[in-house]
Amino acid sequence: MTDTRHALIIANDRYSDQGLKKLRAPAEDAVALERVLHDPQIGDFQVEVVHNASADHMRRRIQGFFNDRGRADTLLLHFSCHGLKSESGELYFAASDTEPPLLAATAVASQFVRSCMSGTRAGRTVLFLDCCYGGAFSRGSSSVRASGDVNVLESFAKDEPASGRGWAVITASDSMEYAFEGNQLSENSAPRPSVFTHAVVEGLETGEADLDADGKVSLDDLYEYVYSQVRDQNPNQTPKKAAELQGELHLAHSRRGRIKIAAIPSPPSLQAALNSEDVLTRQGAVLELRRRSQHTELPMAEGARQHLEEVARNDIQQIADLASEALNEIRLAPSPDHLDFGLVPRGSLPQKRSVTMQGPPLARHCVAQPNHSWLRVDPTRSGLEVHVDTAAEGHLSGDIALKGVAEESVIHVEAVVGPAQEPGPETAPEPATAQGSAEAAHGSDGERDTVVVGPSRIPPHPDNPPPAHAHQTRTDQPSPSRRAPTLAGAALALAVTSVLTLVLAIQAGVAAVMARSDAVDSSIEQEVREHGALAPLTVCLITGAVALVVGAFARHDLGARREHYTTQAASITRTLTSIAKGLAIPALILAVVVGIAYLVGSSHW
Repeated sequence: MTDTRHALIIANDRYSDQGLKKLRAPAEDAVALERVLHDPQIGDFQVEVVHNASADHMRRRIQGFFNDRGRADTLLLHFSCHGLKSESGELYFAASDTEPPLLAATAVASQFVRSCMSGTRAGRTVLFLDCCYGGAFSRGSSSVRASGDVNVLESFAKDEPASGRGWAVITASDSMEYAFEGNQLSENSAPRPSVFTHAVVEGLETGEADLDADGKVSLDDLYEYVYSQVRDQNPNQTPKKAAELQGELHLAHSRRGRIKIAAIPSPPSLQAALNSEDVLTRQGAVLELRRRSQHTELPMAEGARQHLEEVARNDIQQIADLASEALNEIRLAPSPDHLDFGLVPRGSLPQKRSVTMQGPPLARHCVAQPNHSWLRVDPTRSGLEVHVDTAAEGHLSGDIALKGVAEESVIHVEAVVGPAQEPGPETAPEPATAQGSAEAAHGSDGERDTVVVGPSRIPPHPDNPPPAHAHQTRTDQPSPSRRAPTLAGAALALAVTSVLTLVLAIQAGVAAVMARSDAVDSSIEQEVREHGALAPLTVCLITGAVALVVGAFARHDLGARREHYTTQAASITRTLTSIAKGLAIPALILAVVVGIAYLVGSSHW
């Protein structure tokens, strides 16, 4: 998210007035909602929580929240508390010190909140109301009516937003309903988020609220998702929405499924070439698609990828294999795909490792989703930086799911968090050096949250290697392998040798045939032996066959140990083996034909 985003969560579950029932959900609401809104990979909001505050403190925090904002700001205010109606039908939000007979003095009026929203300079304001209107409190409080109607949405829609700005209000229930905590309003179960807030948190956290699968959760997406979830769980509760917005408001990034890119179709001429009857024309079209799939413009690359998938499914084997090779070059290829942090002391600065995303831009375009809170990810220019939180001792094992446009990959992470190191002379810090200063800078920045839930946005500098003691707890990352490119080069050399020896064999065979025509008392076998045609023919057959075997082994090693190869090495391997295959197979076929012709003709000539 590029704008400045702020959220204020007001959660009240304890009240001094005995007539107001204690609520179970607000504390859980605040914790769950703060987590997803603050997560930089989901909401990316700066979040403040006000818990069990007095009415005066609530008013101060609300007004301060809306003051001093700019057009680039997006503000989200969430209430989780009792909603009370005065005898005149006005809505009030209950504070910890609210006295129902004195609502105007001891509660926060909806008119006050509406005034703050209307007066702010923020570009977008969103209000979530997870409270009941007209009676989620004890029947013994006779000074406040538990019936009657207060139209909350209408009360917040009276003032039009200033030009260029907008607002939205989503309520947990309509004017006549309770906002249910779980399935009931009683106090006899363990704390858990309310039905409404649970749906909000779940939709954002899982990405299921991204209904149009565009990678972002809009306000409309979230409302439709929450409405469906709440109604499914409790038909007696009906969420409502009112909004005056210019354009679409995106509340969060989606963590569901793969990234979706609006593809640019390939040019008509290229599509026509793909449908040509001529094999060479289709082959050339696939090569052009391969080039486009590696383009820096992702929509163009995605369009080419989709065409390559279609070719790989439907064309003849030769063309389909060529398309599959092009698709392999844009697959997710994290290097390494296994990180072992070894033994790290509890309470130390968050440990981190770098993962390089190899390949063209489309292969590097993905979303990283750790499956544990101790595992955190920060994007870098070359890929990812993985962090491990050392707050708790024990063996840690988790995965980071990488989701791209068409496939997924996994990075496995392990670490063992041991006892904290006791300070002593042997662990005293060394004098500050340039390298030490860089390490310290990275560590201090690691204290704040970054993408997913984690620390440090500063990638380690290549000129600043980790201190010597770090090698005691870190395992070396696998270095790039050269086996497959070397084998591919050998396969190509053997294929070239096969072709050259075939040419020599054919030349010698032609000379033998001409000599046999001139000599009446000679035989073709004798002339072939004298001109040395059999030796190069035999070498051709052997080298051609070996070239195919070596090339196949190079491709197998490339597929089995993909993480050990750079994109350039993988591309070189595929290119060399393809050329070797293209040379060796025709050479073998011709050599076999020549050999059969010799065997058949030698007995008659």
